[in-house]
Amino acid sequence: MADATESELDWPPGFERTPPEEREPYPHGFRVTRAEAFDSILAELELMDAVNIRIETAAPHTQTHPHRPYADRDPADPGVVVYCDLDGQGVAFPCDRWASLRDNARAIAKYLDAKRALDRYGVQTVGSEFETQALPEPDEAVATGPPPHEVLGVAPDAPEAVVRGAARARKKETHPDNGGSTEAFQRVIAAEEAMCDE
Repeated sequence: MADATESELDWPPGFERTPPEEREPYPHGFRVTRAEAFDSILAELELMDAVNIRIETAAPHTQTHPHRPYADRDPADPGVVVYCDLDGQGVAFPCDRWASLRDNARAIAKYLDAKRALDRYGVQTVGSEFETQALPEPDEAVATGPPPHEVLGVAPDAPEAVVRGAARARKKETHPDNGGSTEAFQRVIAAEEAMCDE
């Protein structure tokens, strides 16, 4: 049941939301309490020397442990977003795939542990392990490449609904997890913002 004091979750730009009807409990059953799930995120980030850590949900958080939502609050939106700075770069780790705050928080902690494992085991990769989590620069100029309407493949005077739809499709095509590049993905985000802010 949604709580009257819940707020809208500040979802980071460039990350798609999971449709509510597709969310389900984590099938393998995380064996932790909600408090342990949120505490495990902090533990992982401390091992990574992250700073400016902020954990957000749609539920109110306790004053004693600001990273934890109250145990008896279950917002309609179970998403969890972690914001922090890693190596001087602002990053976000959002998860709303699962049906509960606990499962989404624990999934983020497990993801962070897997990222740390790459360093622990000496695995070399090209580029930053956190490229896909990097937040776009707020003042990133679109003018350095093709005009925004060309990036999105729409008319220069396309209505906002058309722009948003084209941007959604282009984000899927250019996302690094789908074989695209961080640069192309961020160019689409910037083009959408430029056309919708006019």
